[in-house]
Amino acid sequence: MKALKIATFNINGIRSRLPALLAWLEREQPDIACLQELKAADQQFPRAELEAAGYGSLHHGQPSWNGVAILVRGSDPLEVRRGLPGLEEDSQSRYLEAAAHGVLVACLYLPNGNPQPGPKFDYKLHWFECLIQHARSLYGSGHPTLLAGDFNVVPTDMDIYNPRSWLKDALLQPESRACYQRLLDQGWLDAIRHLYPDERVYTFWDYFRNHWARNAGLRIDHLLLNLELAPYLKRAGVDAWVRNEAKASDHAPVWIELGTRRARS
Repeated sequence: MKALKIATFNINGIRSRLPALLAWLEREQPDIACLQELKAADQQFPRAELEAAGYGSLHHGQPSWNGVAILVRGSDPLEVRRGLPGLEEDSQSRYLEAAAHGVLVACLYLPNGNPQPGPKFDYKLHWFECLIQHARSLYGSGHPTLLAGDFNVVPTDMDIYNPRSWLKDALLQPESRACYQRLLDQGWLDAIRHLYPDERVYTFWDYFRNHWARNAGLRIDHLLLNLELAPYLKRAGVDAWVRNEAKASDHAPVWIELGTRRARS
């Protein structure tokens, strides 16, 4: 295995936050970066600027909403698929899969689901079911594989500063959490929770009610590793400094580092 740093980052508008994205790439230099919520059509994607920064890219855009991309330092990602099986008629751009640096990477932006109950929550659960079915085949593929992105799920109460004001939110509903747990039950390793089993780690801080200054955060951005990849996990973390920059996304990048050798069990 090649030593790699892989990150996921909900950029929340790639056109308006391109300078921030480029600054983060220059400072942290991930080998692979999965982006969500591009909010840009394919023709508006800043491929040239990213190439100038040393990154090949693959993108699945949509005007004004959603959108995912995979960036690879020093080479171009090889597209495997865009969109999940079972969602061929879905107009929302939320899933992209590519091979890069010897790893199969699935970049996803799971639906938010609010307000719930209602059609948006139903769509969230249906999308999640399609992900679970496809993830099962990815997990057993025999290739080092990573699911990375904004899952829009707070897995447990430990992953939120205080659940009381969020009890009706789709991110905390029992159905959402059950779907996430079903993914883990396939064998996927939640990198952050695995390395920080007893710590509160946040990846998202709402713009409202001073959430960032109060560290009133949520953990909804996840990196899940399959059986072939998990033994190479060395480190993981959150680039929280990005959230403190001017005109920041409400998410911070989450990353893992993979070593060249399997860890001893």
